[in-house]
Amino acid sequence: MKYFLIAGEASGDLHGANLIAAIKQKDPSAIFNYWGGDRMQAQAPGLLNHYKDVTIMGFVEVLLNLNKIFSNLRLCKAQIDAFNPDVVVLIDYPGFNLRIAEYCKSKGIRVVYYIAPKVWAWKENRAKKLEKFVDDLLIIFPFEVDYFKKWKVKTHFVGNPLCDEIAKYKFTTRFKENNKIDERPIIALLPGSRKQEIKRMLPVMIEATKQLTSYQLVIAGAPGISESFYKPWLSNRLHLVFNQTYDLLKNSDAAIVCSGTATLETALLLVPQVCVYAGHPLSYFIAKQLVKVKYISLVNLCMDKPAIKELIQFDVTAEKMRKELNMVLPGGLKNSSLLNDYDTLQKLIGGTGASLRAAEIIVQVPF
Repeated sequence: MKYFLIAGEASGDLHGANLIAAIKQKDPSAIFNYWGGDRMQAQAPGLLNHYKDVTIMGFVEVLLNLNKIFSNLRLCKAQIDAFNPDVVVLIDYPGFNLRIAEYCKSKGIRVVYYIAPKVWAWKENRAKKLEKFVDDLLIIFPFEVDYFKKWKVKTHFVGNPLCDEIAKYKFTTRFKENNKIDERPIIALLPGSRKQEIKRMLPVMIEATKQLTSYQLVIAGAPGISESFYKPWLSNRLHLVFNQTYDLLKNSDAAIVCSGTATLETALLLVPQVCVYAGHPLSYFIAKQLVKVKYISLVNLCMDKPAIKELIQFDVTAEKMRKELNMVLPGGLKNSSLLNDYDTLQKLIGGTGASLRAAEIIVQVPF
């Protein structure tokens, strides 16, 4: 069979890579075309467009880049026509992917949506599009099971693919030595995967940790962003690593994490954390009117309680960040309770096998 996959972000590239590997197990003759990144490219040939060239986040940023977005949509549709796939697999990235779903449906192409749009948080009207244009919706969070019962879309809970990624990762015992990092304890900084996020988050993260002189800082470099971008912030105390985020977290006493998939990864690796996020002021104002969830982190959403501290927009200050970080570092007042919450979270998320379960549904030939 021929598979056309679309992932528009770093996290989608990660899940897309695992999915390609699983599809190849179920369908050894599989042929792929896809929008994604380096991880997907490592699993199979067929990369047509890299996510770093298409990702645009925030209301204001989208408005400023409408021509680019519509150009990308036209390009993607033409590539789908040329490839003539048996199935199109859409991985998160809803603003773009729902438009592609509509197009594919009009062409009679089977559509599988892997990792549902967060319609339970905002833009619930997108669920109507899922009903109309998606043949199979593969969901990864347990709380989504009940939510999607009210919509007429064929839904499958496959578990969370992060469990697969962490289970298969080969941790090194020489992380510090390999990266010329001394033996002082580490605080990990995960400032996001996009340049606009990093510019907002990283300086505040660094300022928040200035007084913690017994710790050294290590930044998890984002895929697709060059080392030169981070250079202005680096020092003898502040290091940078790429493609080693799990090793970094495993060797850290705590982390400051930009909201997103990384909060869940950090929790599943049992690392105490503070979650932060600040966007463009106008984008934040608009989101504040539309978003209807209690929490921004996947950890707290899954647990339905404030297990990790969330600092959002105007609360993203060095002083508040430093206070919350001290609470979760070893010996801090929240350290033990947070680790207990992580144990509960792992039970909720489930075990390994999500990618294979998703692949089993994707490779089915509809009658």
